[in-house]
Amino acid sequence: MNVHETVLKIFTSHFEVSADDISATTTMEDLELDSLELVELSLVIEEEFGVKFSDEQLAQRSLNVGGLCEAISARLGAGAR
Repeated sequence: MNVHETVLKIFTSHFEVSADDISATTTMEDLELDSLELVELSLVIEEEFGVKFSDEQLAQRSLNVGGLCEAISARLGAGAR
């Protein structure tokens, strides 16, 4: 499973968001995640990928699903070096 598929799975299974409502341009604001859900998202990302994001980073209005996937991939790549 690639990063995008895993992120999609996280949103659909942990936050009950329909996969049809998620695209690369969908923002965290569009998903209407509250502050507690952003903390949970941060923890789930760390558990699934072994990379850390603060809930403040995830709460950025401009952060979208595509950007999150790219950031995860970049951190995974940096960890492999």
